[in-house]
Amino acid sequence: MLRIDFISGVPDLLKSPLDHSIVARAREKKRVDIHIHDLRDYSTDKHRKIDDYPYGGGAGMVLSPQPVFDCIVDLTSERDYDEIIFTAADGEHFEQKHANELSIKKNIIFLCGHYKGVDQRVRDELITREFSIGDYVLSGGELPAMVMADAIIRLLPGVLGDAESALTDSFQDDLLEAPVYTRPSEFKGLKVPDVLLSGNHKKVEKWRSDAALERTRQRRPDLYEKIKKKN
Repeated sequence: MLRIDFISGVPDLLKSPLDHSIVARAREKKRVDIHIHDLRDYSTDKHRKIDDYPYGGGAGMVLSPQPVFDCIVDLTSERDYDEIIFTAADGEHFEQKHANELSIKKNIIFLCGHYKGVDQRVRDELITREFSIGDYVLSGGELPAMVMADAIIRLLPGVLGDAESALTDSFQDDLLEAPVYTRPSEFKGLKVPDVLLSGNHKKVEKWRSDAALERTRQRRPDLYEKIKKKN
């Protein structure tokens, strides 16, 4: 079973999304064990303060090293962690390949950034991976951490109803997913492609493969070029 620990200065942001949908199902099935840690519980400040002004001046506040170090040291004294991940705007772009890789780990920590970031000494001494979910700035790292956790958890064995579902998602093998249709076969004069109604599984798979490649070419030429190079 995968264990994920979230460290946050605003833990309430994490609780509700982790109690619903596929993540909740994974927890019920004992596929993932999730723990949320309030960074303020580790502060030695009498007001439970976890941030301070940056040296050298400038706008914004910075997460202090003391509560982060104490929390992570406490967790790592109990078990070994495969990765300690910081959600950073300047981190590596999180992609499907990273979700695949992390889904086979045993223990992961997500340190959620906040304010203007975290003291660099935390990043230098404790963090093993840094990820960003896109080239934009959010108020904190809680949402990116949940996005990444969701991408990881849905890949765990037994979480999705269809064992092959995750393997056919967009971005597996750098391909976008082919268009999908459901009943009725005709709606407001718009028809489902005949091949999908044919019952010929080989033709259906060929259509899906071609449609996925064409959609990737049109919408993500960067991925399409990667596919061309691989082939």
